[in-house]
Amino acid sequence: MKVTGFSFVKNALIYDYPVVEAIKSILPICDEFIVAVGKSDDETLALIQGIDPKKITIVETEWDESLREGGQVLAAETEKAFAAVSADSDWAFYIQGDEVVHEKYLSTIKRAMEEYKDVKELDGLLFNYSHFYGSYDYIGASESWYSNEIRIIKKDKSIYSYKDAQGFRKGENEKLKVVPIDAYIFHYGWVKEPTAMQKKQENFNKLWHDDEWIERNIIKAEEFDYARDLRELVLYKDTHPEVMKGRIKSKNWKFKHDISLNKKRLKDKLKSFLKIFFGIDTSYKNYEILKLPYTIKNKFNA
Repeated sequence: MKVTGFSFVKNALIYDYPVVEAIKSILPICDEFIVAVGKSDDETLALIQGIDPKKITIVETEWDESLREGGQVLAAETEKAFAAVSADSDWAFYIQGDEVVHEKYLSTIKRAMEEYKDVKELDGLLFNYSHFYGSYDYIGASESWYSNEIRIIKKDKSIYSYKDAQGFRKGENEKLKVVPIDAYIFHYGWVKEPTAMQKKQENFNKLWHDDEWIERNIIKAEEFDYARDLRELVLYKDTHPEVMKGRIKSKNWKFKHDISLNKKRLKDKLKSFLKIFFGIDTSYKNYEILKLPYTIKNKFNA
């Protein structure tokens, strides 16, 4: 079985992305790794070059700033990395620059890839998500956070990055058929030094919106205020990935939240009510769960 990791990045230092940690977190179960490195205003290229030259192939790119609507440029950059994945790879493991996998899940992930690689109807593997917010001590608990997404896909030319690169589709806008696995992606995109987070808010939204929208909706400030528009959070009491230990130790800002003051929006209350009492899940799903034959499920769960 051959596994290729792939990702994209630009201005990782300016916006404080844990991209080195992201890549290192899945590198042990990848035979090779492709990174599309956009022309940056910092030393992002050197940063990626210093990780593992034997395993990592860098594709130097220039972002098309005209692809401003809906984050299309992110999908375009993902496609550049995916296109460089070796044709003989069984799986392509996608990781974004603010996502990290805990080492405790690597054996589960590898086993799933081994067991499912020859299931022709299957397009990918579905992960659970934990979204950290404000600091490494809190996880977002509102219904607005997505709880699952595809991060491992077959090396199939019909598969492509979808919309703003959160997920994938194939053919004529067809959802991928996936199986869920018992592994989490730790999303640290909302845990940054407040100055870096403010820069990200002011600049990254330009990939989705025009200047008028930015001027109207993005507050200009020196630092991002994590308490603004705060919703539900829960305390995280487990361990973080080993690769994150240094970053967490060097954290130089404080964020505290009294979880007893959690705010639940009416929309979230309705979603929770439907899910708990009627089993109706109204959350958006960019995938289809593949119903596997009993023999395959039994083999995997044995």
